[in-house]
Amino acid sequence: MILCRVEGSVVATKKNPKMSGSKLLVVRPLVIDSPSAKEMKPGGSTLVSVDSLGAGEGDCVLVVQGSSARLAADDKDSPVDAVVVGIVDTVDLGKTILYKAH
Repeated sequence: MILCRVEGSVVATKKNPKMSGSKLLVVRPLVIDSPSAKEMKPGGSTLVSVDSLGAGEGDCVLVVQGSSARLAADDKDSPVDAVVVGIVDTVDLGKTILYKAH
């Protein structure tokens, strides 16, 4: 699983029929770059993820990729590689809270 921040959405009027009705989000992985980090930082790349939970721009989400994504999409034959499987409330590393939903 990958922690990501929702950056925006994607609209595709023509897509594989198995993707019909799927909400697509642009997400950016979040990284913790040191053991003493006080916050998560945005990674350098983005990816498009299917969202079945209703995440919105700015939300911190859990994303799975590969075969786990196809299983999370409820169709192992779905042409998806990334799916939002959770909307994160808090990221807590010991005594440091790196993220808390607002």
